[in-house]
Amino acid sequence: MGTDNAGRDIMARVLSGGQISLMVALISTLVSLLIGVSYGAVAGYIGGRLDDLMMRIVDVLYSLPYVIIVIVLLALLPAKTPTGQLAELFVALGAVSWLTMARIVRGQVMSLKNQEFVLAARATGVSTSKIIFRHLVPNALGPVIVYATLTIPTVMLSEAFLSFLGLGVRPPRVSWGSLAAEGAQNLAVYPWQMIFPGVTMAIMLFSLNFVGDGLRDALDPQMRRD
Repeated sequence: MGTDNAGRDIMARVLSGGQISLMVALISTLVSLLIGVSYGAVAGYIGGRLDDLMMRIVDVLYSLPYVIIVIVLLALLPAKTPTGQLAELFVALGAVSWLTMARIVRGQVMSLKNQEFVLAARATGVSTSKIIFRHLVPNALGPVIVYATLTIPTVMLSEAFLSFLGLGVRPPRVSWGSLAAEGAQNLAVYPWQMIFPGVTMAIMLFSLNFVGDGLRDALDPQMRRD
């Protein structure tokens, strides 16, 4: 893959950047899962005015450009160390990726909350929190797992976009987005500095989307019957 302007091996930097990009995508997706599953399950099970209020909040957040929200969150979470910079990126990306997850979980919980096993749990005096997180959430994990797998490439692309703009991973750490930004400065003379990080990221995004499609087909009862 050649070297960059400072003589550093691009292949080694691409592999190191892939570690950072995957770590950011996985941990940010986990953050979005924790927020979205909890939020959607509570809204779907409680229902009524609380559900209406919680879903209107989701609608308002949907109407805001996610890039602006991430930039504001990154500005509100100052970090002076490389580890702190990654942590604030995890929180910022995870905080804008849970909205669709909340809607999916809410729909699943609403379809399950009147089933016999939930009525039996109520009759035996099980608390609301245990019904939600011990009975309802585990039975709604199929669509959650599928959407989480499809969220990983979306978050990875968002991180690459932010790093390309200089708002994501900062030196001395690198990601595929920051490598592409460095390569774009020398695209006319040294095109491989941008081509290899971009192609590697594209292959990874394709692979993760194929994994998500495969899981969706495997976990969809209708697809199994067909």
